[in-house]
Amino acid sequence: MGPLLTHRTRLLGVKDSESNPDQVFHLIEGIINEDLLYILAVNLHKLPFESRKDAQFIFSSVFRFRPASASAKSDPIALSWVVNQRPQVLLELCRGYDHKESATAAGSVLREVLKHEGACKVILYDDGDQPGSSVNGVQAIDRDRPQSGSGVFWKFFDWIDRGSFEVSADAFTTFRPVLTAMKEILTKQKEVVPHYLRVNFDLFCSKYNTVLVQSSSYVTKRQSIKLLGEILLDRSNYSVMTEYVASGEHLKICMNLLRDDRKMVQYEGFHVFKVFVANPNKSIPVQRILIMNKDKLLNFLSHFLEDRTDDEQFIDEREFLIKQIRNMPASPVPPQGR
Repeated sequence: MGPLLTHRTRLLGVKDSESNPDQVFHLIEGIINEDLLYILAVNLHKLPFESRKDAQFIFSSVFRFRPASASAKSDPIALSWVVNQRPQVLLELCRGYDHKESATAAGSVLREVLKHEGACKVILYDDGDQPGSSVNGVQAIDRDRPQSGSGVFWKFFDWIDRGSFEVSADAFTTFRPVLTAMKEILTKQKEVVPHYLRVNFDLFCSKYNTVLVQSSSYVTKRQSIKLLGEILLDRSNYSVMTEYVASGEHLKICMNLLRDDRKMVQYEGFHVFKVFVANPNKSIPVQRILIMNKDKLLNFLSHFLEDRTDDEQFIDEREFLIKQIRNMPASPVPPQGR
């Protein structure tokens, strides 16, 4: 494990002596030429604890490094190389979630690199050997081809759900980094994600609703509902939001969340439910469900989470929904533009 410590020392420098930028540049060139990043990513879970920390530092330092002459807005050289020439490095880092030993280290590196659009594209558009997959670099991506569901991004759903069944300490070690990474992917890249979700809407909603929102794990369920609310309320996802809230089946799932035994699940579910009710152009299936359950909903909402007496925003929103439901017509009205 000595070479890892040596590389870390060269990247960081030693006491009273900072690292030399020229030496670091040549070191990173060597790391790229020797394919060390891929080797580290594949074997991260096999390393002892201290060596995993060294590897994590090497990844972070290498992915951040820019030569002194480079623009601050340019992509770091190693990250640019990985995105365009060796995307398998990022895909293998994601697969670090297959092992609880490497989940934390892999998650830390991924959260940092996912701030870059190219890295996000590599993970979203991985589809194995399918045409248009990112496995051949971002230039090969076909953004308009629906995903098969076999790529690494879709494994996040299973990693999150499976992680929640680990022993308590391991569950948080595994679950939190994966969900955080998924959140980074789905909420930070405003140009990439809305188009991706539109093209893969049915597959995404099916996975998200069945694996995460209806998970038997409290942590998975609550955090996933919260993230869903953030996705739907993000203006850049407007077309995704309108399609999601047009579904009567999605509304049924959401209404069941309001009746969950756990108050925080009810609360997060409320923030998704309000998007359905506040939509001024409700679909026929959504109107039909709300009208059919009008009296029950009015009675239910009037006593919903009554103990949140200090939450003025929640109280105002609850009253707004009650008013919207009370004023609904006796029968569905065709929505505009449909």
